[in-house]
Amino acid sequence: MSEPIDSTTGKGVQRRTLLQGTAGILAAGVFPAIHAQEKIVLRYLGTAVNQDKAIAEKFKADTGIEIQYVAVTTDDVTKRAVTAPNSFDLIDTEYFSLKKIVPTGNLKGIDTRKIRNADKITSLFTKGEVGGKKVGDQGTAPKKVIFLEGEKSKVFAKSPTQFMSLIPTVYNADTLGIRPDLIKRPIDTWAELLNPEFKGKTAILNIPSIGIMDAAMVVEAKGIHKYADKGNMTKAEIDLTIKTLIEAKKAGQFRALWKDFNESVNLMASGEVVIQSMWSPAVTAVRTKGIACNFQPLKEGYRAWAAGFGLPATLSGRKLDGAYEFINWFLDGWAGAYLNRQGYYSAVLETAKAKMEPYEWAYWMEGKAATQDIKSPNGELLAKTGAVRDGGSYEQRMGGIACWNAVMDENEYMVRKWNEFVAA
Repeated sequence: MSEPIDSTTGKGVQRRTLLQGTAGILAAGVFPAIHAQEKIVLRYLGTAVNQDKAIAEKFKADTGIEIQYVAVTTDDVTKRAVTAPNSFDLIDTEYFSLKKIVPTGNLKGIDTRKIRNADKITSLFTKGEVGGKKVGDQGTAPKKVIFLEGEKSKVFAKSPTQFMSLIPTVYNADTLGIRPDLIKRPIDTWAELLNPEFKGKTAILNIPSIGIMDAAMVVEAKGIHKYADKGNMTKAEIDLTIKTLIEAKKAGQFRALWKDFNESVNLMASGEVVIQSMWSPAVTAVRTKGIACNFQPLKEGYRAWAAGFGLPATLSGRKLDGAYEFINWFLDGWAGAYLNRQGYYSAVLETAKAKMEPYEWAYWMEGKAATQDIKSPNGELLAKTGAVRDGGSYEQRMGGIACWNAVMDENEYMVRKWNEFVAA
């Protein structure tokens, strides 16, 4: 490929300059000219979680590169990566999917030398630590799958290398959502999801690989069984877990099995459900309607998840440059701050902090009482002055991880059994 020409000087722009990031190139006054000529469009495959219109618009305004969102389900992200790697230029997928994708050779190892803030990525991913302390690593903890042996490697590296499978985007530690105004008493254990007191007013997540881990948290909390690894059960453990769910379902425990973010919000906002599997931004969405809803810390800990950006092995030339540009831009702080304000956590805390007001950072990340009203990126009221974030500080919540989303060795068997639960 010939080097792009800067229209203001008529001179070639080195390709590596394209990788130096928005700030430096804008300062040189050449970036818009490059991208006006190139008109790079990146097909961004993922779930709708990070596919925010505001992020795409801000990135295009800063760089001239267009993001074309391809929104599919969690399972379909993995299927596309395995069967149609040429159908996207950037993948946003969860770390647990990597055990299926990486062995195909369809992902390119991301060269961390091209990622400006690679050395600032949180130690939760690189070492499995928060505040210098190890966190639970049952399931697919990112540290197990984040490094590859080389750019074209189909196997994970056992220690840090130059190449990452995914560059982390967002992550969180999930728990149960509750309606405190309708429950009217303290909730501190996963076991409450199957408490007959809430018969017909509970719901569980109907994504098998995640829902079964929520169920395992309940089974352990009730003292029925202790798993060696909730993210990699034996067939006997799967049978036990599903049996527990089927018995509860037949007794009328569940109002719904939800698959969709909006479904979980509506169940909670309507009051049809008072306790359920829930995602932090869904709790936020209920609150924006002026309805009390807590993302409830529980004594057994959290089920964590993490997503990241990957590159298809066939990506090259201008699109590869553009994809690296997007990843660098994403870690530069604006996107991180935007996502932090929705209740997620960003991969590079330092740059996100620089783009947040001190009172916002204190509320979202330090567990401190809000010194003024907390608003969403859209300006909706999320928490009033004096409120404290559910789960407390970053270190309290992410330090309280019990297990991570995973794909089990017995995945096919587990899905079959889960479907028996759904059909029961």
